[in-house]
Amino acid sequence: MKILIIHTHYHFKGGEDAVVEHEIELLKQYYDVEVLYFQNHLGFQGALQFLLSIWNFVSISEVKQKIKEFQPDIIHVHNWHFAMGPLLFRAISKLGIPIVHTIHNYRLLCPSAILFHNQNLFTNSLTQRFPWTSIRNKVYRSSRTQTFWIAFTIWLHKKIGTWNKINAYICLTPFAADVFQKSNFGISKERFVIKPNFTTVIENSNAIKRENHYLFIGRLSEEKGVEILVKAFQNTSFKLRIAGDGPLKESVLKVCEKSANIIYLGNLSKEKVIAELYKCQALIFPSVWYEGMPMTIIEAFSTSTPVIASRIGAMSSMISDAENGFLFESGNENNLIETLNKFNLLSSSEKEQIYLNTYHSYQNQYSPKLQKLYFDSIYNKVLKEKKRLY
Repeated sequence: MKILIIHTHYHFKGGEDAVVEHEIELLKQYYDVEVLYFQNHLGFQGALQFLLSIWNFVSISEVKQKIKEFQPDIIHVHNWHFAMGPLLFRAISKLGIPIVHTIHNYRLLCPSAILFHNQNLFTNSLTQRFPWTSIRNKVYRSSRTQTFWIAFTIWLHKKIGTWNKINAYICLTPFAADVFQKSNFGISKERFVIKPNFTTVIENSNAIKRENHYLFIGRLSEEKGVEILVKAFQNTSFKLRIAGDGPLKESVLKVCEKSANIIYLGNLSKEKVIAELYKCQALIFPSVWYEGMPMTIIEAFSTSTPVIASRIGAMSSMISDAENGFLFESGNENNLIETLNKFNLLSSSEKEQIYLNTYHSYQNQYSPKLQKLYFDSIYNKVLKEKKRLY
């Protein structure tokens, strides 16, 4: 089976880019795979890409040339924003090639892409025929003009049936699929499939012993719940280590100066992140927005590390209370403290059982060996549908 992967890199490489690259490495073990990358830019070139994204003939000519050379059976698209644009799907469909599209965020439903704005969930766009509220609130880059252009682009392509050209939408969690199906997106639920992200286990060769502290890893920003995190730990004697970088870094450093139980580790390499996960009691994940599928949680599971997380979005799908972690009310620092106390009062044998359950969660849902089954099912389904239609 010949698979063409198409993906647009963000100007600043992020988690989505890493997930796509990881997935491509795995796919190449089983299929004949080629990749076509596009790149978002800044400045005048980026502005031109953004403006043309509504109907980008330039990028489409490059896609058509690649298709002509490779002759793929299926085309799997990840990020199309904004160097390619939705015209991509129309061009591929016209050539009769099945399309699979992995949804990494909520941009098709709201220009914000994350359904979060001004420190709160922002879900107005999910039910509006046209997202005027998002435009008034300037949810994309604090610009009313840029927010409108994204909204208009997605709306226009909805009106002319572009999103119906996609044969299968891959959602990372049942929660994400449910959000799309309950919105005004208008695509039948049969086209949505669930395929989680995955990671490869990095073995704990040094047999690191768990220490008596908790761990946060992630971007130091408001949507990640960093303010709730530090407030909760400031009011307890529990030890916390924080790893990451972001706009709230200076605030975190000030808290660390005042609170001896909170230590800032800086921005860590992948190897050091894994080592820290093996050492901590549990990962704290206090995010207050609808995450896609946090790789940090999957990495925690791969190291037998339970996760104490907000009961919201992807986390509510990934974490089962008292089995592979605990859930607390999103944005509620007092409930986080109560949950920490609950975990801390567990006996050694109860904790060991949760550690074991956590690794089983990884094996049964997020390990590389399962991905081949997911992809076979998805790709074979769209190929079968193509044969039925043609």
